[in-house]
Amino acid sequence: MELVCPAGSLSALKAAIDNGADWVYLGLRDNTNARNFAGLNFDRAALAQGLAYAHARKRRVVLAVNTYPQPATWQRWTAALAGAVEAGIDAVIAADPGLMRHAARQYPLLELHLSVQSSATSHEAIAFYHEHFGVKRAVLPRVLSLAQVEHVVRHTPVEIEVFGFGGLCVMVEGRCALSAYACGDSPNTMGACSPGHAVRWQETPAGLESRLNGILIDRYAKGERAAYPTLCKGRFAADGATYYAIEEPASLNTLEMLPQFLAMGVRAVKIEGRQRSPAYVAQVTRVWREAIDAAGREGARFAPRREWMAALDRHAEGSQHTLGAFSRPWK
Repeated sequence: MELVCPAGSLSALKAAIDNGADWVYLGLRDNTNARNFAGLNFDRAALAQGLAYAHARKRRVVLAVNTYPQPATWQRWTAALAGAVEAGIDAVIAADPGLMRHAARQYPLLELHLSVQSSATSHEAIAFYHEHFGVKRAVLPRVLSLAQVEHVVRHTPVEIEVFGFGGLCVMVEGRCALSAYACGDSPNTMGACSPGHAVRWQETPAGLESRLNGILIDRYAKGERAAYPTLCKGRFAADGATYYAIEEPASLNTLEMLPQFLAMGVRAVKIEGRQRSPAYVAQVTRVWREAIDAAGREGARFAPRREWMAALDRHAEGSQHTLGAFSRPWK
């Protein structure tokens, strides 16, 4: 089972590889990828350096071209593919069927991975992309239970990759409209949920307020840790109380599920966090490398070490973790 880690910069890429990542995933500095934030991602020179660093150490790099191109800007996405192939990329993560068709026709040897942005939650959906575009691996959205993941793995020849740690989205990935509703720009085309240009912070007599395009997302008391404002993780007044009405901040952490992932044939575990620091990437990659190796040796006897969980909780949203949709004991 492979470990797939994020890189928002060349330093993060090196941190991931030095600490045990099998794959590193990254994006270009434009809206062809779903983490289109200022100061993040790779230009052509940095991509070349990153590929050289990874390949010298027998590791692989996958480029996320996983937003949906628009008619007026189609060439930007096709240029991203062309540049990636020319640079020697190992695979591309894509969501748009048209772009995948273009890739399959123009670059038949290019390995295609199906992005979580495609919202493919069944083996029938994955079979469609495999049959028509030759998709080799599919990243499952974070909305399936463990039993549903096993069902998908059992019924498809496509390699299955699941998220193991990081920010948790409660929405159907690739279909959420909250940020688009608030900001006017869809993350699925512009590449950024809660884009930086719409974020405002203001000190008020009531506390530090965060707003998204004028919408009050949260208010923090003095000394309270403030989080980046996203609609789904804001505190709102509802039914006479103010609380996290949609989703409470917590990170997905499936470390304890590694034996089940291995047993059912999950091909790769993905760490979320291209917008996070190289220190985050180094620490989280190191823990997961040790844990995956231990699970391979110990099988059903595997149990997460206390120091692993403590290290991951330091990087978790709200300093707490959850199994998310994977754990549904009532089903």
